[in-house]
Amino acid sequence: MPDRRVGTRTVALVGPGGAGKTSLAEALLFAGGAIDRQGSVDAGTSIGDSNPEARARRGSTELNLMRFEFLGDRFAILDCPGSVGFAADGALGVAAADIAIVVVDPDPGRALLAEPALRQVEALGIPHAIFVNKIDQARGSIRGLLEALQPMSASPLIARQIPIRAKDSPDERITGFIDLALERAFHYRAGKPSERTEIPADLADREAADRFHMLEQLADHDDALLEQLLMDEKPSLPTVLADLARETRENLGVPVLFGSALNGFGVRRLMKALRHETPPPEDAAKRLGAGEGCAFVFKISHGGAVGRLALARVFGGTLNEGAELKSPEGSPVRAGALFGAQGDKTIKLAKAEIGEIIAIAKAENVRAGEWLSSKSAAPTRPVVELPPANFALAITTRDRKDDVRLSTALHKLVEEDPSLAWEQDELLHQTRLKGVSDEHLNVTIAKLKRRYGVAVDVKSPTIGYKESIRKAVTQRGRHKKQSGGHGQFGDVVIELKPLARGEGFRFDERISGGAVPRQYFPAVEQGVRDAMTKGPMGFPVVDVAVTLIDGSYHSVDSSELAFRTAGRIAMSEALAAAAPHLLEPVHKATIFSPGSATSRVTSAVASRRGQMLGMEPREGWSRWDKVEALMPESELQGLDAELRSVSQGLATYRAEFDHLSELNGKLAEEVVQRELEPA
Repeated sequence: MPDRRVGTRTVALVGPGGAGKTSLAEALLFAGGAIDRQGSVDAGTSIGDSNPEARARRGSTELNLMRFEFLGDRFAILDCPGSVGFAADGALGVAAADIAIVVVDPDPGRALLAEPALRQVEALGIPHAIFVNKIDQARGSIRGLLEALQPMSASPLIARQIPIRAKDSPDERITGFIDLALERAFHYRAGKPSERTEIPADLADREAADRFHMLEQLADHDDALLEQLLMDEKPSLPTVLADLARETRENLGVPVLFGSALNGFGVRRLMKALRHETPPPEDAAKRLGAGEGCAFVFKISHGGAVGRLALARVFGGTLNEGAELKSPEGSPVRAGALFGAQGDKTIKLAKAEIGEIIAIAKAENVRAGEWLSSKSAAPTRPVVELPPANFALAITTRDRKDDVRLSTALHKLVEEDPSLAWEQDELLHQTRLKGVSDEHLNVTIAKLKRRYGVAVDVKSPTIGYKESIRKAVTQRGRHKKQSGGHGQFGDVVIELKPLARGEGFRFDERISGGAVPRQYFPAVEQGVRDAMTKGPMGFPVVDVAVTLIDGSYHSVDSSELAFRTAGRIAMSEALAAAAPHLLEPVHKATIFSPGSATSRVTSAVASRRGQMLGMEPREGWSRWDKVEALMPESELQGLDAELRSVSQGLATYRAEFDHLSELNGKLAEEVVQRELEPA
């Protein structure tokens, strides 16, 4: 039995999109009496997923915070988005949770979808359990599901229940379960606690065998229990329950329960497991290195009526409104008003007890991932792997008067979402918004319009093509203009040569006899650079060397401007005569894919002009592969969506610039034609 002074314990609901995490959160709230009617995600009546974007896609787009009580114990729920595009929103929150419930589909064929979530909580060292949702729709074997899931878990899966099936039903749907620890059978009742019943006679042998297997798993870490089993002694119920709780809390085993969130099946049994087996907040504080008087900020929110809020979890004591805290740099932070959260509703709090999830107002300079502490020393930020921001859009405001508002809005959106980024590309004159996927950015664009009233047009970002030359040329450039009074005169001769790929640009002079005065050398170089910003094919020029070898000047009419113009003329004509050719940026892509989809992934790479570098098993992941390839930047557009489509949404990739490669033939002609066409 947990200590009643344990404080609020935090449960993170994680798992693949569509598994029913938000529905399970709703069921927990209803069973705990926090709401008087269980809402529906499909009907748009749930406490979580209340924002318009989540309602429209019928799936989570951001972290949902909720709370409930059960038999005197307080719990906070972190309902985390399952889609890869939105998973980063809850990642830091999961790191601060006491326990994670990995919600999975009962179909063994879809078991692979749970692996990223299982790997995430394992990497963070968070105690976790598996809840098999939609059990009333199960068609496959629960045993088959466990066999499919086990290779994804470093710890053994401990089946806590076996299903009872309706023999009079054509599909033998599951109508109840046998609790292997309690040795009791229960019949499901929609929206109500399960009804205790007799263990069916035809399941007695299976119940005995499965229970003994469960006890054997527990005995691996309990010598006294092992001795009892060897002596054919029946262990006491308190012993079994204590061992189950210890296995969970110490990550020695992963309990597996099942039910149906929509119907309330198995939900109260899950709540009882949470009550007895969720570690106290002190365990999470120890795991994170938190001392007394700490609060971990896991998210910044701008979406509510209260304004900017720092969402945090309290460790090591009570936090009061107006408390004096310190940021990681040691600067003072005064906590403003404190709020609890129930979906999109906020509840004013006078203080926050240990373990509680709160929203702190007026903590203006605090960022997600930082600690607030009543002492100068604060723990380090948890190491959380975020999905890569591979997808980009170029955005422009429909009304130029919104340009300043756009910058402010993007700053707030990026502060909220750690997987979102934006940049101003001065060379290409584009504002680029980067995210995890097309779906991720579409939701961001919708938020931009709804929250901040900024409508934007979007298009694919410009590819960073460059151009270079194949041969050396010598070229004169002369600028002469007479318009009354002082004229303009500059005359230069330059020698242009190609450099090896990646050497960039080099400017030298080899002037003899003062043909061009030394004070004009920088102006000539600047003129050369001016011409390189847009070569004869329409793109920036790279990997060339220019040497100033001759020229002439006028004692009155020569100036820096005249020689800069002469340098630009000479360089422009030289580039056109030096056999220019197109260069395209090539990236090194590292793709992680389930082994079942690897062949389709490599086909997708090949169809996008990719060059395979190698393939090997993904370290630490069973039945997954790591594929490395070189791919043109232009071919990365849409790769994320294609990888998702061939891998049940699981394959991901990271890409970084590797080199520039020559592009010739029809593809090069098409690129140049598009660039030279009038806008």
